[in-house]
Amino acid sequence: MIQAADIREWRAQGVIDRDGHRIGSLEAVYVDTRTDEPAMATVRVGLPTRHRLVFVPLDDTIVGPGYVKVAYDKALVKKCPPIGTDDVLPAEDEAAVFAHYGLTYQPGAGGERQLARR
Repeated sequence: MIQAADIREWRAQGVIDRDGHRIGSLEAVYVDTRTDEPAMATVRVGLPTRHRLVFVPLDDTIVGPGYVKVAYDKALVKKCPPIGTDDVLPAEDEAAVFAHYGLTYQPGAGGERQLARR
């Protein structure tokens, strides 16, 4: 697993899909609040004047010189429910991000968020 401190160094680096197609640039890392392990990242996608942030899971991620390679297809990542570039992911929208990738969403017993930005 990639350590949070390591992947933060790759902020603004190119994010590519499993086939090497450029998706966008890494914006931020989100950890799973239960384990404090990196779980997802936001990727800046779109045109310079019209961009947004989308989430991508970090499982099976490979970090190389100047890039972060994720295990998901570019088209799937770009269709993820977006947030604005100055926004945060509302707690009530977390489940939709997990569902988009077919992942199980498990908030805390008291309704705590599963993701926290680092």
